[in-house]
Amino acid sequence: MTTAPRTADAAALALGDDALVLSHRLGEWAGHAPVLEEEVALANIALDLLGQARVLLSLVGDEDELAYLREERAFRNVQLVEQPNGDFAHTITRQLYFSVYQHLLYDRLATTDSELAPLAAKAAKEVAYHRDHAEQWTLRLGDGTAESHERMQRGLDALWRFTGELFQPVQGLDVDGESLRTEWTAVVTSVVRKATLTVPEGPQTGAWTAGAGRQGLHTESFGRMLAEMQHLHRSHPGASW
Repeated sequence: MTTAPRTADAAALALGDDALVLSHRLGEWAGHAPVLEEEVALANIALDLLGQARVLLSLVGDEDELAYLREERAFRNVQLVEQPNGDFAHTITRQLYFSVYQHLLYDRLATTDSELAPLAAKAAKEVAYHRDHAEQWTLRLGDGTAESHERMQRGLDALWRFTGELFQPVQGLDVDGESLRTEWTAVVTSVVRKATLTVPEGPQTGAWTAGAGRQGLHTESFGRMLAEMQHLHRSHPGASW
């Protein structure tokens, strides 16, 4: 007799994949960050996200198998977190868009009777730092030199089309997506304007991005990233350290 999957598993898998993939992307900055202090900051954020991913994925199954043995189409992360780092301003844009969303989401989840509520309550404190870090860098870059301003604006414009997926319904996630979008938009707009930047115009979804990552459809760069992330585990199956 097959046991039906729990409704909470879909939500845990989606949020766990978000955290896992973004953690790996931030880890790619090791040895490449613009200053030593930022090397440490990005590494700490990556470790926070990895810790969240471990807890979330362990609710679904074996965390190592889920991280290292699934194929690309089985991942349920939003496409935003899988986008390449680009330059530092591009990374900060990705952090701003995602950390504001994650902070607002976890604040809401923490007050529900969901199985994810305890994790959300704890993680919200970590993500508050992630959000502040992204907001402060947005202000510094946007209201800095002409070049930093231009690069930050390019990042905002380039990643805007991936933000609509953040508010798509996820099975087992009892959160009002439109309410979340409204608050997210207000927060991001306030930060962007304080940074003397312009909120991108146009829809928050591209021709095929709305909900695509949650459905297992990913961008080209994700396949290359996944191959790198899974290489060691797949090369030495069953190895112990």
